[in-house]
Amino acid sequence: MTPHASSALRPSERLLLWYFIYAAVLPGVWKESPSPARGAFSVLAAVGVLLFLVARAEAYRPAIISRVRDFLPLGLTLAAFEEMTLFAPRTFAGRLEGGWIRWDHILLHDWHLRAAIESAGWLVPLYLEFCYLLVYGLGTYCVLLLYFKHKRSQIDHFFLVCLTGTLLAYALFPWFPSQPPRELFPTLDSPEVSTWARHLNLWILRRGTIHVAVFPSAHVSSAFAAAWAMFLLLPEQKRFGWGLLFYAISVSAATVYGRYHYTTDVLAGFAVSLAAATVALGLRRSQGSDRAAP
Repeated sequence: MTPHASSALRPSERLLLWYFIYAAVLPGVWKESPSPARGAFSVLAAVGVLLFLVARAEAYRPAIISRVRDFLPLGLTLAAFEEMTLFAPRTFAGRLEGGWIRWDHILLHDWHLRAAIESAGWLVPLYLEFCYLLVYGLGTYCVLLLYFKHKRSQIDHFFLVCLTGTLLAYALFPWFPSQPPRELFPTLDSPEVSTWARHLNLWILRRGTIHVAVFPSAHVSSAFAAAWAMFLLLPEQKRFGWGLLFYAISVSAATVYGRYHYTTDVLAGFAVSLAAATVALGLRRSQGSDRAAP
């Protein structure tokens, strides 16, 4: 059987591949890299072979493999996140965090944000912590939503937008080594209300997070990027885009209130998401041009 056009890499797969290429060459140009380049090159080789084999396999089993590829970027995004452990600094100087924490104290203490969140007891803290927890399944939710809305053909566009917001945040981690406020300043403006969702979030972070950087917040950048993607892909049902936008704002509040991130990280994460919004606008113009063509 002769392979057909489906053996080519999808645009989102090419974006992922470029990210792993960046990670592979970074140790050679970044003099502070604590890890040799061979680890990142091994990851690049594994990802490249996987993408090539899966793309070729679709030519022979399109019904199954094409659906595997609809979800493959989710797994590779996790691999991209974990790869940043190769760039964990030997020590943290703490220079960045010392400046960032002052803004947090003003927001949480002087402007009474923490008191406002906790004024109704456990209700709002639980909501915010639950929003933070749901970020881990956000990509899967969006893909399944596109399936349900008969927009499967748009899944790669979703990943182009969302991965731009997510991978760009990851790519910046090595340049801003930093520790979260819950670890570096554990007694300063910490939540005074504890919920099961917070305990679960902390358990996940103790066992599954990387210790490289918190700037910019990938939780925030990916949540906003998902919202921009839904505005693009479901323009006739904007409630999904508005709902995810409200959710992204909630995640932003949760990261600061829960002391997972600094306010500076949140602002930087939002700024990174604007790159994803730019991609979404470019795709919208491209789709408009295609419809206008005779």
